[in-house]
Amino acid sequence: MDIYETLNDALVNLFRDVMNLEEKMLVTEDYQDITNNDIHVIHAIGLGKPKNMSTIARELSVTVGSLTIAMNSLVKKGYVNRARGDKDRRVVYISLSEKGRGVYHHQEAFHRRMIDAVLNELSNEETESLVKALAKLNQWLQSQED
Repeated sequence: MDIYETLNDALVNLFRDVMNLEEKMLVTEDYQDITNNDIHVIHAIGLGKPKNMSTIARELSVTVGSLTIAMNSLVKKGYVNRARGDKDRRVVYISLSEKGRGVYHHQEAFHRRMIDAVLNELSNEETESLVKALAKLNQWLQSQED
């Protein structure tokens, strides 16, 4: 197998395997009703101050309309809180509920374990090379969105 096929297989398989494992690891007794899409929306909302829908949609590269559908589901499931703005009642601010913060922390712990497992197997030089390569890949992927 040549380098192109090796890298292509690695990237395709990594993406698929991370998504599948993330879903398996995060769907626990406490979070049986959550999807990978829900998890990504929750991560975009984050733990900081409430965000408006446009900010979250931009971060996820989706339309506000698409995000509204996901948000309705997350509110119904109890992961997200909605609040109207004090100054402008048309603006809707989104924050994580206690249950949503639990999912956020659960996902972060999964990511930490995954990254630690990789880093434990690499030398400092290999880690630096991996970080540089992934940064370049990420930069290219982001340039394709424009």
